[in-house]
This record gives sequence, C-alpha cells and structure tokens, in this order.
Amino acid sequence: MKTLPLPAVRASRVVLDLLFPRWCIGCGKEGEFLCDSCLATAEYTGVDTCPRCGRPITNSANCNNCSHSEWIIDSIRAPFIFHGVIREAVHQFKYRNLRALAPLFAISLYDCLKNKPFDIDVIVPVPLHSRRLRERGYNQSALLAHELSRLLDIPCVENRLVRRIATPSLVSSASREARLALVSQAFETRGGDFAGKHVLLVDDVSTSGATFNACARVLREAGAVKIHGIALALEL
Repeated sequence: MKTLPLPAVRASRVVLDLLFPRWCIGCGKEGEFLCDSCLATAEYTGVDTCPRCGRPITNSANCNNCSHSEWIIDSIRAPFIFHGVIREAVHQFKYRNLRALAPLFAISLYDCLKNKPFDIDVIVPVPLHSRRLRERGYNQSALLAHELSRLLDIPCVENRLVRRIATPSLVSSASREARLALVSQAFETRGGDFAGKHVLLVDDVSTSGATFNACARVLREAGAVKIHGIALALEL
C-alpha cells in the first residue's frame, strides 16, 4: 500500500482555512471542525476488535455480531464508535452539506489503515441510489473515498458499483437479519473490471455490516478476490 506524505496534504488547505474559518462542531471554538478537547471525547474502537466485522470484543474467538452469520466481506475496520461528537460530526457531514469535513475524516481512515495496511488495488465508495443522490447533491462516502485515494495513492473507482434499489434507512432498531434482507439485492456492478482485484469499500457508518456484505457479494461475483471495508464509525 503506497502512501503520500500527510504534511503536504494538510498544508494545501491553509489558504482555505484563512478564507473560511472553521468552528468546532462540539464546542463552537474557532480553529478546527473538531478541536483537540472535543476530539479527546471521541470513542475509539480500540485494538481488541473482531477481525471480521471490526466491532469491539472481549473474546477474540467469539463475536456475537458475526459468529452465526454468512460473511462475504473479508474484514471491516473503523476508527470510531458512532457516538457523541463523532455522531454529530457525521450528521453535519452527511445531512447539512459540511463537505469540508471529508479531508479530516479521511486522515482518520488513513491512520486506521497505516499500522495494519491492507493489500489494495482499488478503492470503491458505497453508492447512493440515484434518487437519494439527487436529493442530497453528493455521496458522502464518495467524498471520503476520493480523499483517501489521494492519501494512499490508490485509484478510486466510482459508478462501477451501483445501488439499483432504493432501500429505506437501516435504522438501528432493526435486527441484523432484517438489514441483510433489505440490502441483499440492492447493489450491482456495471462495467467495472474487478477480476482478480483487492477492493477497499468505503462508507461513513457501519451498523451491522449488512451494507458492506451486500456490496462484497456482487464484487465477489464480478471477480474480486479480496474485499475489505472501512467506515468512519461503527454504530453499536
């Protein structure tokens, strides 16, 4: 996995910071979207996580989330738990057009990968349905994927994995089985050359892994040999 020096990436944003001052989402302090004090309150997934679904566990031999499920994706990883200031930041990014958070979030994804890097050929964002994309105006996962692509110097392929069915929101109250059923037929590949490739899927939040798993199913059918997922946060 090739990488680019982060100082150059951060320096390129200095002019934008001068023109458009940043205010902390957590406390309102000027300077950063997430100040050091608020970021210190973020909940991290930690080092004791399931190697398959990425959720924190106490017994590495037994993960209640995925031990009795059919998993197609090889692994899922995320730096944060979807709670507190991270939850608010993701909501701002996803629903309130705060696209400028993408570079900051991508650095967190990069940091999550650098100590135990995957062998990756291509980065693929989890797609939105075309109707949802028109409503929102952008795919937040694609913004993350393109920023991560620049940091890792690995190509990002968009519009080759598509969401053909507009599934309802996968609310946390639904069971994992219900989520799997909702998204199992939602995706397809169109014109992408995934044969023999190692793919990194990128999403903002993973609740049960159902969406990642559904994407991995069609990528596997298209010939991908390894499929990993990375999300900014896991919803427990």
